[in-house]
Amino acid sequence: MMTEQCEACKGTGYIDSSKQECPDCKGSGKPKSLDLTKMTEKDLGSLLEGGGKCQKCGGSGIITVKQKCEVCGGRGEKANCRICGQSLDADTQGDMCASCATKPLVQKLSPACDTSDLEIGMTYEGVVDSLANFGAFVNLNPRTRGLAHEKHLTRTPDVGETIFVQVKNIASNGNIDLVPVTLQEYQLLQVEKDIPRTQISKLRDHISKLVHISGEAIQIKQTGGPTIFTVSDETGTVPCAAFEKAGQRSYPEIESDMIVKVVGELSVRNSELQIEIREIRQMWGAESAAIKEEIESALDECSEPHETEFLVVSPILEALRPKMRLVAKEIRRAIFHSRPIVLRHHADADGITSAIAIEKAVIPLIQEVGGSDAGYHFYRRSPSKAPFYEMVDITRDISFATADNERHGQKMPLVLLMDNGSTEEDVPAMLQAKVYGMDMVVVDHHHPDDVVDQYLLAHVNPAHAGGDFGITTGMLGTEIARMINPDVTEEIRHLPAVSAVGDRSEAPEATKYIELVASRYSLDDLKDMALALDYEAFWLRFSEGKGITYDILNLGNLKRHRELVPLLVKQANAAIETQLEASLPSVKTQELPSGALLHVLDVENFAHKFTFPPPGKTSGEVHDRLCHKYPDKAIVTLGYGPDFTVLRSRGVLMNIPQMVRELQEEIPEASINGGGHLVVGSIKFVGGLRTKVLAKLAEKIGRAEVEMG
Repeated sequence: MMTEQCEACKGTGYIDSSKQECPDCKGSGKPKSLDLTKMTEKDLGSLLEGGGKCQKCGGSGIITVKQKCEVCGGRGEKANCRICGQSLDADTQGDMCASCATKPLVQKLSPACDTSDLEIGMTYEGVVDSLANFGAFVNLNPRTRGLAHEKHLTRTPDVGETIFVQVKNIASNGNIDLVPVTLQEYQLLQVEKDIPRTQISKLRDHISKLVHISGEAIQIKQTGGPTIFTVSDETGTVPCAAFEKAGQRSYPEIESDMIVKVVGELSVRNSELQIEIREIRQMWGAESAAIKEEIESALDECSEPHETEFLVVSPILEALRPKMRLVAKEIRRAIFHSRPIVLRHHADADGITSAIAIEKAVIPLIQEVGGSDAGYHFYRRSPSKAPFYEMVDITRDISFATADNERHGQKMPLVLLMDNGSTEEDVPAMLQAKVYGMDMVVVDHHHPDDVVDQYLLAHVNPAHAGGDFGITTGMLGTEIARMINPDVTEEIRHLPAVSAVGDRSEAPEATKYIELVASRYSLDDLKDMALALDYEAFWLRFSEGKGITYDILNLGNLKRHRELVPLLVKQANAAIETQLEASLPSVKTQELPSGALLHVLDVENFAHKFTFPPPGKTSGEVHDRLCHKYPDKAIVTLGYGPDFTVLRSRGVLMNIPQMVRELQEEIPEASINGGGHLVVGSIKFVGGLRTKVLAKLAEKIGRAEVEMG
């Protein structure tokens, strides 16, 4: 009998309840008469101690009266006829409606069935496969065939014709003797292979046997040969292969995200389990809901992050722990649900270290869930040139995601933004991602705008806990990575220190992370790795550069690490010196009313283009030289081009995101956007209004408070 939850009573079996005075104790809760045969040992003990409760109401004096649901007869389920699926009345006896109960029953074997599923005397639907002098061979399904002897044939059927046959006998050698049957009215019943469901985690006990699994089809991949359906239940995933013709899609009605039942032979291919499909079908109603609920419950449990202690003591990190755990849980949930992960990060030392920390944590888990090559199908990392999620980034990510969805049936990915994603500039890309069902989480230390939170599953930013950009994304990413997979701790322990020196962090946490790895890496070692990352990131552009970044961070070949980092540092320093020789003589300096020094550089005309260091880093290097030249002065360095400016500051209490908002209101025609940290950032605008924008910006810098000088 097919059932589904009764809508009238929501599965409870009753539609109304009311509270009434207990008729046994008249509301007192005390027993009026005692039936010792119905009392438990505990009740007797309570009675002997002077207590005792009314057995009917449990001592409350009130009973609940429930009215049985008339629609389902109190079952809580809406029963349907097992033949036609029509709803049955509450008082219907049996599992068939009146119409089906009076018509002859014809069974149709599912593809997974075999001779053992046949019943002698039962009528089946079959298809004539071939003709012989002595009769007709009839296929009852793709693997079960019998013979209708010519003495039982009243006419010669056509090959391919559907006929009804009764099983007369099944010989010891498996031969099936069939007798054709003519029916005017009948009811057709699908017969499925009766095999107990096996959880995927327990499949290894059933190699070379016929198995039944039920779960969610999370990926469908068409190869040059079979179609591969990856199915996930509450315990794991397994690939299931079906072959129609070479390169032809099998079971086109099955789509990703469906709850399916699979029956097939379990085998081992390339040391990994695979089910050769006999039958796969979509599950419906209550049985589908039950499997889905089991999967979701198990998924939620295994997605819980590990309990870890931070590598350093930090009140800000402790305050951020709940949000960090939420990010870790969303990432683990994506992994165990075989949902692809797209990791986007700013293309600098901080962004790269934060992303690689997460990468080292998730890849082993992805492979554990989906097999040795799953890292190629369910994970992708890409750098972003800007410190926000640009339209070029989201466009590429949507393009890849939709292609994978169409070709392989993959889910739309979870997007993880690191060292970007906290500002209003990210919103246009987030809106596009939302259209395509791409959820997002953000780990960032740029000054946040509240507007982004409505588009995110989780958001970690030190500003939410009273911190600032001194808590780098590399620190946050490493600690989150350890919550995801604590086994990677020793391998990534030094990444927060590299990010700290790369982002010039002066936070107490930076000193602690640097001291944490001092026995292995000197401060100069950390600075060299950070510079080498920045140098290579410029040339890598939109490539993740996994091999070379791993070697720089000593996560790959030790010999290459020792040879590569000094080489890249030498090349980077040479390029910086060449750039400064061109730029420093053209720096213009003026003292602001606040006493701070404003240094201005035209990086468009007085710096080499299209080479390292780019305008932002060039301005930063100029700023560092001027800070060294004027150690006791508050300094702001402003590098500008045709339609942009970058700012670096020491000792001047600016708020660049606030300045950007004010400029947008004051010069709306300039199409101003930008941001960053409070005292380090960039601004873009319409080139024709550069003079007006820079003049207004200089005024605001001049009004900022100074804390040194």
